[in-house]
Amino acid sequence: MFETIVALATPPMKGALGIVRLSGDDCFEVVSKVFSKDIRKIDKRTLLVGTIRAQGEKIDDVVLAAYKGPKSFTGEDSVEIICHGSMLVANQIIEALLQSGARMATNGEFSSRAFLHQKIDLVQAESINDLINSTTNESKKISMMSLDGKVSSVVRPIKKSLADLLSLIEVNIDYPEYEDIEVANKNKIVKDVADINGKIVKMIGDAEKARIIKEGLKIAIIGKPNVGKSSLLNALLGQDKAIVTDIAGTTRDIVEGDFLLKGIVVHLLDTAGIRESNNVVESFGIEKSKKAIEEADLIIVVLDGSREFSKEDQDIIDLCGEKKTIIVNNKADIIKKKNALNISALHKDIEPLLNEMYKAIGLEEDSFFNPALNNARQIGLLKQAKEALDKAKEDALNDLPVELIAVSLNIAYSAILEILGESNQVDFSKEIFSRFCVGK
Repeated sequence: MFETIVALATPPMKGALGIVRLSGDDCFEVVSKVFSKDIRKIDKRTLLVGTIRAQGEKIDDVVLAAYKGPKSFTGEDSVEIICHGSMLVANQIIEALLQSGARMATNGEFSSRAFLHQKIDLVQAESINDLINSTTNESKKISMMSLDGKVSSVVRPIKKSLADLLSLIEVNIDYPEYEDIEVANKNKIVKDVADINGKIVKMIGDAEKARIIKEGLKIAIIGKPNVGKSSLLNALLGQDKAIVTDIAGTTRDIVEGDFLLKGIVVHLLDTAGIRESNNVVESFGIEKSKKAIEEADLIIVVLDGSREFSKEDQDIIDLCGEKKTIIVNNKADIIKKKNALNISALHKDIEPLLNEMYKAIGLEEDSFFNPALNNARQIGLLKQAKEALDKAKEDALNDLPVELIAVSLNIAYSAILEILGESNQVDFSKEIFSRFCVGK
């Protein structure tokens, strides 16, 4: 039995209207105790106007929307009470409902119940919070595709292909006497695994791009002191966020700011100039700069275009390792270098850098419209599935018994199921009998 839960569904602030939401097995009975009309016998979606009372005292005139399960968001009997947007009124309604048998909902419990009643899968459940937190139209579209089930529909064919292969292996092990069943031999397994893994590799690439669209990109601006890093930050943000002086080492801590680059949120980190220093405070700032390099998705190394390239410049570039890096020559108003990306942060002449930044992100036009997984949990599970399939292919090529190959395939299958939030306790006999006539 699912007890009735209640919570405020609108922001906790004064407004024109507020919504109090309930869901649970005895939801209609709880509401009937405080509402002016008995809704216990409602058998379809219904809209009512009435009054909420508690202990004989009127709290508010309300509009009540009743949803008969399973045709509701949670899959249970649900009610939304639309009241005047006073927090005093909303809290009094909630208190009256608590006194009538409901309890306060925990964070995400309405969505959790929708998941438990199989109204949504885990990908859709995660997208609800993503949609609420969307800050750009592009990130909203990515979240909407997940919420609409389009992203899950990309995952399900992978799930089916793995289930087919595992079922074939299982039936070959359990029913070897049936000669008309396709044999799960080395070539068959290698071919199927390669096909599935190819699709997963594409899904990982699409997912990384979708994550950038949804969450944005973290970019660290690094370089020697006084090369124009803070001026570049200000130029990119379109405001004087960082202090700019001619004194080397002015920036001692990370200065942050956000801006939009063709619909992508860019989180900028202006770092302290990297050099050898005996100043304790500056040294702390330099260590933070090195940490920012580790955390960044993309690094902009700013060189002083008016000076010769130095060993210190090369040392800073080397710190970037294999990270995506853009090397830019600043102070192009003084001198422009051949075959280099030249800008003038002081004069806001940064268009070439903006184009290079967007190119480095690696987004194509269809990246904004392709349904794709898009958070760290989902991407991590995709990579886990890929690694398991790589192992299964290797085992098959090494002629290991199919029972051992099936172990890796099961790991991959479990990872795909976990993406969707489905149980990984699968009875493959059901899969077998749905695909093969083994009992003929």
